[in-house]
Amino acid sequence: MYINFWYPMIRSEDLGPDKPERAKVLGLNFAVYRNSKGQARVLSDTCVHRGGSLGGAWELGKNPRIQGDCVVCPYHGWEFNGEGECQNIPSIGYGTKPPPRAKVDSYPTVEKYGIVFAFLGDLPENERPPLLEIEEFTDPAWRANSVLVLELDYYYERSIENGLDPAHNEFVHPTHGFKGINRETYKVREYDVDSYPQQWGMWFIHRFNSPGLEDQTWKSVAKTAGAAGDVYAGSGTHGPNTMITEINVGKGQKFRQYFFEQPVDQDHTRVFFVNMRNFMLEAHHDGPIHARNKIIAQQDIEILVDVYPPRTPTSNTKEVLMPADKAVVAYREWLTRFDDKGWRIDWDEFTRRNGKDTAFAIPSPRRRGTGNWVLEPVPLITNRAERKVAQNKSA
Repeated sequence: MYINFWYPMIRSEDLGPDKPERAKVLGLNFAVYRNSKGQARVLSDTCVHRGGSLGGAWELGKNPRIQGDCVVCPYHGWEFNGEGECQNIPSIGYGTKPPPRAKVDSYPTVEKYGIVFAFLGDLPENERPPLLEIEEFTDPAWRANSVLVLELDYYYERSIENGLDPAHNEFVHPTHGFKGINRETYKVREYDVDSYPQQWGMWFIHRFNSPGLEDQTWKSVAKTAGAAGDVYAGSGTHGPNTMITEINVGKGQKFRQYFFEQPVDQDHTRVFFVNMRNFMLEAHHDGPIHARNKIIAQQDIEILVDVYPPRTPTSNTKEVLMPADKAVVAYREWLTRFDDKGWRIDWDEFTRRNGKDTAFAIPSPRRRGTGNWVLEPVPLITNRAERKVAQNKSA
């Protein structure tokens, strides 16, 4: 898992004005709330006083959890603004200036596509990898389904790699129309891997054979698009946790699917899924398409919960990879680039200490200009030698 990328925190519709919500990402909790202007803000969850949860549940109903532009700690009422600065400490009197160390990390926040995103890292704005741009999102020739959230009980890299795998469709998704493989002629066609246009990942396009579709929803899709025979589809990545899929079903009619993945921890992932289409634009198609996507996702889930080891192998030599896996290999090469930047969390060290006598935080951009922070930054693997030691421990 990596710092210094944009991560989905919560759906916009799930973040109300009256109380904060807690989101767990990269093994740590965050408090997400709306200030008095309705703007979403994201803070480290741990109050630096006595460890109260800024986003934790508190149902007494007598004291507000949002006070103006501040989120209120439910333990002792400390008030933190959107910059993470404590504004009031009730025990010393409201209006009394808090000490300089009374601050928590605050993260750059953007609300787009019906999702609240936070940049979890300390890079200055001009050095940050960008949030993936859905260029057609506001185009009236395209329609977006509402955000679908998928809960996965496995590691996010396994999820991403599954979406980059052109060899699993015929076996995992028989309702696509691929069952009944001709053992005499079947093989995965060759394909090339390129850089994704937004330059923080990879992309490939592949020609699939698509016999008659059995599912009624997809029959109507094929009929509308005039699809028959081969279908061109591609997938790619942006950063470590975002995947894009495009399905060309015929006559220039396409689905584009965006998977913004939230690595909760090593064993759990939450996916924020945005489905775009440039045909069948009427609203009554939304429900059936959503239902179909859930069925497809469940087919993947049933396989991936049993994949072993749960974490991605530390070396390609730990698996027997085939030419069809070149997109997976390309994704892993991008992860190595992020490793080389020193952005990978040292998960073994993190789990050894986190939640015992240590509270960690993802370092925020303000840490580059100010000191005197209470919470320790997450441990990182900062060079190749450290990464080799970590790999040997995990092997």
